[in-house]
Amino acid sequence: MALDTVIRDILEKAKTEADKIIAEAQRERDSISKECEESIAKKKRAQEKQLEELTRRLAQQEISSAELEAKKIVLNAKKEMLDRAFSEALREIYGMDRESRARVYNKIVEGAKTIIPRPRIVCPKGDASLVQKDATVLAVVEDDMEPGLIIESEDGLMRLDFRFRTMLEDIWEREMKKISTILFG
Repeated sequence: MALDTVIRDILEKAKTEADKIIAEAQRERDSISKECEESIAKKKRAQEKQLEELTRRLAQQEISSAELEAKKIVLNAKKEMLDRAFSEALREIYGMDRESRARVYNKIVEGAKTIIPRPRIVCPKGDASLVQKDATVLAVVEDDMEPGLIIESEDGLMRLDFRFRTMLEDIWEREMKKISTILFG
């Protein structure tokens, strides 16, 4: 009998010890499981945050690209409008009547004489009769050129370009800001 009691006691102690070990293992498992869940949740939050940031940056890049494209379209439209306005202005200048052209030529010649006192004047074919020739003018020569005048010094070292296109380009460049304000506000 005493041996049975000893065996029972040993078995009970072993069972109690096993239950303790199992309970400890379960607590440890629960603790590890909880740590893993917390770690996974933390990583998930970090990835969600990265995804939100990436999505925000991509959206911002798309918006910036769209804004840049819109500005480019507007600038191209403005440039096209300026080019058309320039062409229209030049067409009107080229189309002025002969009397007006003669007045313009003679004002150009008078102004140029302050720089080149004895000029040689080059004009488009058919326009020589529009230029007043006085004693100070060396020659009026017709050439195949755009409307306007070229004034040269006697020795040919100095040359002033008063072709209408050149003069309009100079004015256009100098007054671009005013022209843009008039056209686009």
